[in-house]
Amino acid sequence: MIRYRTDYTPTLDEARDLYRASTLGERRPIDDDARFGTMLASANLTVTAWDDDLLVGISRCITDFTWTTYLADLAVRASHQRSGIGKELMRRTQAATPQANLLLLAAPAAESYYPHVGFSQMPQAWMLRGSESIR
Repeated sequence: MIRYRTDYTPTLDEARDLYRASTLGERRPIDDDARFGTMLASANLTVTAWDDDLLVGISRCITDFTWTTYLADLAVRASHQRSGIGKELMRRTQAATPQANLLLLAAPAAESYYPHVGFSQMPQAWMLRGSESIR
């Protein structure tokens, strides 16, 4: 039975293990303790999924709780994928911020997943990467 929590931020080791096991670790600075720790601590909405004491999923968000919720990370351990955990993490994220728009940037391998669960692609989005500067 999977348990969901909003009252606990995973430790660096718990999160790092999950991110590696979900492949999200390939696209996040999980070996930079200061940066990864700040990412975890600065999220103001974190929904986690647990199989006994094993962290199997996370929805890590930045939100104002009324207009926009940015779903920065959605990760489910590969061994637990295709069991509805990701969808339930998103449902619980949306339930915690019911008036807010839920916004995310999809990993290339997940682009076809989000329309399947109800997201609309928005061509108006723009991004300036951390390595780039305003000209």
